[in-house]
Amino acid sequence: MPLPPGTARPVVAAGALFRDAAGRVLLVHPTYKPGWDVPGGVVEEGESPAEACRREIAEELGLDRATGAFLSVDHTRGDGYDKILFLFDGGPLGDDEHRIVLGENELDRWAWVAPADLADHLPPPLCRRVTSTLAGGGYLEHGLPRPATGPTAGATSGAG
Repeated sequence: MPLPPGTARPVVAAGALFRDAAGRVLLVHPTYKPGWDVPGGVVEEGESPAEACRREIAEELGLDRATGAFLSVDHTRGDGYDKILFLFDGGPLGDDEHRIVLGENELDRWAWVAPADLADHLPPPLCRRVTSTLAGGGYLEHGLPRPATGPTAGATSGAG
């Protein structure tokens, strides 16, 4: 059955946030676009975001690891289309750090970056997404937590 006219057809992507004992974030440097990124990529047809995240980590870093806990989902619009972008907890790398093997023709290096220095490495939309995720995550729009709206916004519990 065809989708009704006007139905959103967003690009869906999934990535992992890896943090070390000092709280730094693992960033990767793609060869096919400027700047740095978090490990991850586009969700393929028939694949869940968690499955895509695991596949991308294997392809990009050479690590076969189960996808960690859900951290955030961000709805944004860029390049003329909607995007739904998931971030999962990559967990600690520990002894696996020395096993990183960068995917050929995709990445040329990786680095641990302190949260205070993310803006020096990431494009603003991704920097907002990662920073908001590190601060608690959840549902984001354009990398920022969406303010509460509706009948329960600002409601308090208990008697006044």
